[in-house]
Amino acid sequence: MKKLSISILTLAAALTLSAQTKKDVMPKPGPAPEIKLGKPATFTLPNGLQVFVVENDKLPTVSYWLQFDFDPILEKEAKGFTDITGDLLSTGTTNRTKDQINEEVDFIGATLNTYAEGIYAKSLKKHQTKLLDIMSDVLLHPAFKEEELNKLKKQYKDNLKTEKDNPSAIAANVRKAVLYGKEHPYGEIMTEETLDNITVDVCKNYYNTYFKPNVAYLAIVGNITVEEAKKLAEKYFGEWKKAEVPEHVYEMPEKITENRVVFSNKSGAVQSVVNVTYTVDLKPGSPDEIPAKVMNGILGGGSSARLFKNLRETHSYTYGAYSRITPDELIGNFRASADVKTPVTDSSVYEMLYEMKQMRKEKPTQEEVDGEKNYQTGIFAYRLQDPQTIARFAINIKKYNLPEDYYQNYLKNLSKVTPDDVYASAQKYIRPDESVILVVGDKDEVADKLKRFDKDGKIEFYDAEGNPVKEEKKPLPEGLTGKKVMEDYILALTQSKSLKEATKKLKKVKSEVTKAETSMQGQTLTFTTYRQKPNKFAMVIKMGSMVVQKQIFDGKRGKSISMQGNKEIEGEDLKAMARKADMLHMVKMFDEGYKFELIGIENIDGKDAYKVKVTDPEGNVSTEFFDVDSHLKLKEITVQETEQGTFTIEATYSDYRDVKGKLYPFKTHQSFGPQSFDLEIKSVEINTKISPDTFNVE
Repeated sequence: MKKLSISILTLAAALTLSAQTKKDVMPKPGPAPEIKLGKPATFTLPNGLQVFVVENDKLPTVSYWLQFDFDPILEKEAKGFTDITGDLLSTGTTNRTKDQINEEVDFIGATLNTYAEGIYAKSLKKHQTKLLDIMSDVLLHPAFKEEELNKLKKQYKDNLKTEKDNPSAIAANVRKAVLYGKEHPYGEIMTEETLDNITVDVCKNYYNTYFKPNVAYLAIVGNITVEEAKKLAEKYFGEWKKAEVPEHVYEMPEKITENRVVFSNKSGAVQSVVNVTYTVDLKPGSPDEIPAKVMNGILGGGSSARLFKNLRETHSYTYGAYSRITPDELIGNFRASADVKTPVTDSSVYEMLYEMKQMRKEKPTQEEVDGEKNYQTGIFAYRLQDPQTIARFAINIKKYNLPEDYYQNYLKNLSKVTPDDVYASAQKYIRPDESVILVVGDKDEVADKLKRFDKDGKIEFYDAEGNPVKEEKKPLPEGLTGKKVMEDYILALTQSKSLKEATKKLKKVKSEVTKAETSMQGQTLTFTTYRQKPNKFAMVIKMGSMVVQKQIFDGKRGKSISMQGNKEIEGEDLKAMARKADMLHMVKMFDEGYKFELIGIENIDGKDAYKVKVTDPEGNVSTEFFDVDSHLKLKEITVQETEQGTFTIEATYSDYRDVKGKLYPFKTHQSFGPQSFDLEIKSVEINTKISPDTFNVE
């Protein structure tokens, strides 16, 4: 399965690319530039819809951004219905099918996106009436079809499967649950169970209750006059009926008053996701907001900030360490974060807290403050190049009840921030002794080392969905070893009573052909794995009839053939490939220098499993889990070093079926980085004839 992991990883790397831009050089200080913000024209329709118009004739396009402004909603047992309702809007109306909407939008080269709290559309000016006809139809006449709802629920569930294996997503869930509690709208977590509770009626009720013009803003930006905008807004949105929209008030989350260590287990992880976080009472546009942003920029705003310099440049614990402070109408939050190497998790927490304490202990230098102010000035000025920014500013002024000249004076107020202001902000908003120290990582390697950061020396454990769990260290059977667990697995797989019997059965297998399929990014991939006695191996990955990757071992040489070119497999990689191509590899491991360390018992998808650390002769380590009752392998975790970085690869096995005396896991869920897929075996052929060309490496 490791060969499969590497192949999928290569494909995913070719399809996925992400980058983050950081400020690497501290700007030189300078005076705040004078800015003249264009003021949007505004008017309100009789139904209460507030419209903002920003004229810009530099491009022949017009955009329409509809944004709702109502209180956050507690979704309870149907968490996810607001997002799904937004997605449903574009899946069909009473006048158009989903395909018709897509075809009409594509035909005019337009953009139309719907989401939980609004709609965004853009087209050439000459097509704007057609676009508005579609947009208003989507807004005012959604069909809410059961069939489309079920498709969306499946997509959301597929995403949840990926997030379940993603340490950053796990950290986000636990963070929300711990900071806000699940009775607060910011603390709710979507699960498969909550998705199952979403019905068409639930979505219709949300739409009918909250999608009203009197709680909405419409920003029109582009090559259009105010007179044109008013006529079009009245024509396409004037008949939209206003109605009273419920308001909601929520209790403030309980303030963290002492350090709490919160942990979510990710067995076998080579990295830990570390967050130091807590809520803050910081409202958008408040006098504290600008100094707080400068303060945070100095602490963790980028690659020139203190956290980055400490954890990456000084200690090499991580590729990057950052912080952010987020204002919010209800309750804001602060978070310092980094993905760090497992062995230095506790050291990383110490350094993060150290830098937070230093922000409170000493004033920043004038150079630091000037550099950060100039960086933020540049960002602000750059964003002004987008006319949409002017509309967003106008909406924010209304939405957050800001002074009319808030953004006009923004850079002037930014330039006034002093080291004293930053120091005062740190005293108020940096709380290294009143934080949630959240870590997602390997419990056995990390957890105990973090107890020193907790006020009471205790650790709170949470699962991937933010539920507290009671960590019980179950005793291992006396005398049980990792080697014995592995032996029991082989006996269970071959349905044998002894290794001698298992070996005898395996020797009867002269060849094996396994065919499996998965869907990845909308494409069906077919995997065919060939094994032939004594030690020939080949795996072919196809997308339709096109071969996208092939790995071959002819008993002596190994080769990888892919879209990136051909590569001879050599050295330690070749040795590992040769061993795993051996039809009797499973029973030969005990004599080939493998080490098996029994770590303990963990729960894997509701089943108790023995956790075994397996080290091959080259020193490569995998963490494997075997069902305590059936002895079958439930999960395997490996680490793969690639040009794109280090990836933790997880494979979960299920649906074992008997094929001529041997059990095969017909379903495998595999994840690596942000990618995941489900592989299903379609057929297994034993002792079938394989063409010699299959193993030809020439």
